Amino acid sequence: VQLQASGGGTVQSGGSLRLSCAASGFTLDIYTIGWFRQAPGEEREGVSCINGRDGTTYYSDSVKGRHTISGDSAKNTVYLQMNNLKPEDTAVYSCATAPGYYSGHYCLMGSLYDKWGQGTQVTVSS
Repeated sequence: VQLQASGGGTVQSGGSLRLSCAASGFTLDIYTIGWFRQAPGEEREGVSCINGRDGTTYYSDSVKGRHTISGDSAKNTVYLQMNNLKPEDTAVYSCATAPGYYSGHYCLMGSLYDKWGQGTQVTVSS
């Protein structure tokens, strides 16, 4: 049972990256899947989540309109397309799953999540 996040890197301000969260050993569509980030010296922040049952998505105000979360059930993978990246987006990004289905701002609560993948570093230069 494993979650693997990948796709991080270094880009200039205004650039794009697509993060992937691949699951093995279980199917993602029976969970809520979230993306979280943590910058040095900062608390972990929930940025986006998707309800595995109906595909409902939610975004933090800090990324709304710039990032898009999506899922591919055939590949058992969730993606986070990040556009118009800003230096303040620099952080380690991790994906996680929560048992059950959550929507709205509740799905950005890290305490709901019990499976976490290792993070992937995103660095945005100005």
